[in-house]
Amino acid sequence: MPPLPEEAGARPPRVSARGRLRTYFLTGIIVSGPLAITIYLTWWFISLIDGWVKPLVPASYLPDHYLPFSIPGLGLVIAFVAVTLLGFLTANLVGRSVVEFGEVLLARTPVISGLYKGLRQIFETLFSANGTSFRTVGLVEFPVKGTWSVVFLSAHAAPDVQNALAPGGDHVGVFLPCAPNPTTGFFFYLPRADIIEIAMSVDDAAKLVMSAGVIQPDDPGAKEPLAKESQARESQTKFQAMAASLRAAQGEAAPPKVDA
Repeated sequence: MPPLPEEAGARPPRVSARGRLRTYFLTGIIVSGPLAITIYLTWWFISLIDGWVKPLVPASYLPDHYLPFSIPGLGLVIAFVAVTLLGFLTANLVGRSVVEFGEVLLARTPVISGLYKGLRQIFETLFSANGTSFRTVGLVEFPVKGTWSVVFLSAHAAPDVQNALAPGGDHVGVFLPCAPNPTTGFFFYLPRADIIEIAMSVDDAAKLVMSAGVIQPDDPGAKEPLAKESQARESQTKFQAMAASLRAAQGEAAPPKVDA
């Protein structure tokens, strides 16, 4: 008697109660962990801004003075409105004059002048709408030849640095983040020819570094062939199951042979 064909929809192996409990617990951790950390960091940031701004506002102007409870986030709203109003006033002629007058006073202060200029240059570089710093991701050979690390390209080398390295060359400042904390790392200058720029956003590169390569950036071009291959395998499996069922039905319907 020929062996029966294997069933196409075989039952999956049974999972013990301990295995199901472990799966449920890990699923709960995956769902609640990021949500709890996000809520905690958001609440911490709101409380921090409230602690800075509310003492600067007279108590008679705060709703907390008249209500039996405190309103969280009021300091954050006041800070947002104040910063936006400051930007609006600075864009006008009168506002620019006041800011320039304040910068002249700060420039004549021995210690504060250097600190203010450095911080302002950093903020203008990071938040400038037309800036290019940390908007390009690249690969460099580090720490040894043959190994590649993800870097963020900042800006071209200053003229003094460029002349000291190679007059007439093209050196770029790069920041090499450390995993899993991308806020720390190494900064150095490299020739443009030694840097391979890749079409990856800074956010995806930061996730790649923080997860130590576990979270890969989305690649729609790579997903399409995989999806087609998976559909082809699924169709082939269904076709084989249908063929096996058809052969089994034909074998049962065939009349037995009678010996002469």
